[in-house]
Amino acid sequence: MREAAYVYIMTNKPYGTLYVGVTSDLVKRVWEHREGFVKGFTKEHGLKSLVWYEQHASMVEAITREKQIKKWHRDWKVNLIQEMNPNWDDLYGSITH
Repeated sequence: MREAAYVYIMTNKPYGTLYVGVTSDLVKRVWEHREGFVKGFTKEHGLKSLVWYEQHASMVEAITREKQIKKWHRDWKVNLIQEMNPNWDDLYGSITH
């Protein structure tokens, strides 16, 4: 059975504060961020919009990718988002259907 694993980026507005995270359940985790159930950085900064994500074959791969992206310069993260989501739309609705 294949394990679900995702790396994702949340923000509060286009070009705003960015948070890179990893999860095995993207819909649930983003919902938790949006509803304020995740204490810490995302709640403190009001990061409720999912603007980028990618799926990986395993959690090990996703964690490796998350650590890589977290070390990147901000501009590189912005470019990554804009490649997938040039309008910085909240992608939550597209993953819940």
